[in-house]
Amino acid sequence: MMSKAAQAASSGSNEAALGLWQQAATAFPADKQPWVRMAQTRYEAGQYGEAILNAQEVLVRDPADKLANSVIAISGLRLSTRALADLSRQNNLSGPLRAESQDLAKLLRESLGESVLVPPPEKAPARPPRKQTGKRTADEGSANPFNALK
Repeated sequence: MMSKAAQAASSGSNEAALGLWQQAATAFPADKQPWVRMAQTRYEAGQYGEAILNAQEVLVRDPADKLANSVIAISGLRLSTRALADLSRQNNLSGPLRAESQDLAKLLRESLGESVLVPPPEKAPARPPRKQTGKRTADEGSANPFNALK
């Protein structure tokens, strides 16, 4: 069943492959591989909610599975950024929702080891004072333009 599903997936028949993997998951409930393949296929198709559900089934069978944790983390972030972008476009990202979003973004930055995701621009170095090339005469500072004709 798994080999037929793999063949279907490689030929681009993802729905057929998903059906076969679902049958394999039912026939062999302790096996995590059908769930891994379903999670990967859903993720690659941009079906992040379903990918998360399938990856959670992997974790039931193998709590230390790195791929399943990765699918959950990245799919969750993709769903979150979509939802936040939609709310922002609708001007509904305010109040407690905005504060919680900022707190979660801070937690994400800390988890990634980045205190700031986009650093502020560096300050330009201060320019040294310009040297005066010529001497000014007393009349140059005057507001009278005819002093230069004298």
